[in-house]
Amino acid sequence: MALVKAGVVVLDCAEPERLAVFYRELLEGEQTHESANRVEIRGAGGTRLAFRRDVGATPPSWPRPENSFQVHLDFVVADLDEAERRVVGLGGRPLETKDAAGPFEERGYADPAGHSFTLRRVPPTAPKQG
Repeated sequence: MALVKAGVVVLDCAEPERLAVFYRELLEGEQTHESANRVEIRGAGGTRLAFRRDVGATPPSWPRPENSFQVHLDFVVADLDEAERRVVGLGGRPLETKDAAGPFEERGYADPAGHSFTLRRVPPTAPKQG
């Protein structure tokens, strides 16, 4: 029997309810728990995130070195342009939107509370159909 049954990535923020909505919509998921100081979601692909109230929360400053990385999330998407429109429409903001050269295209963003995350396109491994 496994000692650890499940893991959840927890983001500290001033407004957990608001940040949970952003990620729930982005990941097309559902809210699984809510209390006065914590909200949890599960994305359609199984990603589990929680958002904990921190009244002293300050947004990360990435890419500046001071207070830069508190956490970083990567999400694999099929269409970077479509995913970017969704992120911005939900209140996120671009940080690095130039496509990286090579087989691993990616773009950096910040959620409404300032946490950074990356949308990454991984080329399909199946042959092209039609």
